[in-house]
Amino acid sequence: MPRSRRRRLMSQINVVPYIDVSLVLLIIFMITAPLLTRGVKVELPHANAKPLSQKDMEQHQPLVLSVDKSGRLYMNVGQHPDKPVSPGRVVAMAMIVLKRSPKTPVLVRGDSGASYGEVVRGMTLLQSAGATKIGLITKNPDKPLVINKGKP
Repeated sequence: MPRSRRRRLMSQINVVPYIDVSLVLLIIFMITAPLLTRGVKVELPHANAKPLSQKDMEQHQPLVLSVDKSGRLYMNVGQHPDKPVSPGRVVAMAMIVLKRSPKTPVLVRGDSGASYGEVVRGMTLLQSAGATKIGLITKNPDKPLVINKGKP
């Protein structure tokens, strides 16, 4: 006569699959996060300038207008930060950001090969959008600036 054994149901949750999925998602986010911060390739000019305070940068993500060698304009906001935008679109996007958060730092990344006039045109567009303070992003040189006094 076969015995009829009744199995007891387990009342515990198996968390191993959840941990595996969590680790896979963590790895995916760790790989994709640096890819999201890439922007337009701009060769920044070198300058000995004081960096912005970390406090301002932590409170508000800066609004950055990039000007490439050809004078095309790019904004770090919007759906496609790697595609050029028209001057009218720059003003509209900057107005929206500054209306929402007036203390947002406004910065310009001008390629060292871009004409001075194109960088200034970008700055005036930002001013017409309501930016009162506009900073320039530069690259610090490897060696500090040395000024020779009288001796060559």
